[in-house]
Amino acid sequence: HNETAMAIAKFLEDHPKIERVHYPGLESHPDHLIAKKTMSGFGGLVSFEVRGDRKKTSTFIDSLRIPLIAPSFGGVGSLVEQPMVISYWDLSAEERRLLGISDNLVRFATGIEDTEDVLNDIEQALEKI
Repeated sequence: HNETAMAIAKFLEDHPKIERVHYPGLESHPDHLIAKKTMSGFGGLVSFEVRGDRKKTSTFIDSLRIPLIAPSFGGVGSLVEQPMVISYWDLSAEERRLLGISDNLVRFATGIEDTEDVLNDIEQALEKI
């Protein structure tokens, strides 16, 4: 769970189709030092912003094969969502902006699938945008 999330974060951090990755295990995260001191692992949730608009982000999510599209943590399977469409659909664009919820934000909760399978799935979905 932790290892897969870290692998995803590292893979996406340098990917040209990704604007930004939000994961406390990355040194680029503003709270990395606090997370390193206080956590034994950095968790299974990786958020990132696709380089593009709402439609490109939706295309990426719809192209994934492994995670289910769902708004909350599930069992042992990976879940993915586009928060502006699922969790924050009822807020205005300005309200979402104030909360840091961009149209291209993706929330990926890792499960226990094979890390390479998940990375390959993300890579093939990125190729579709």
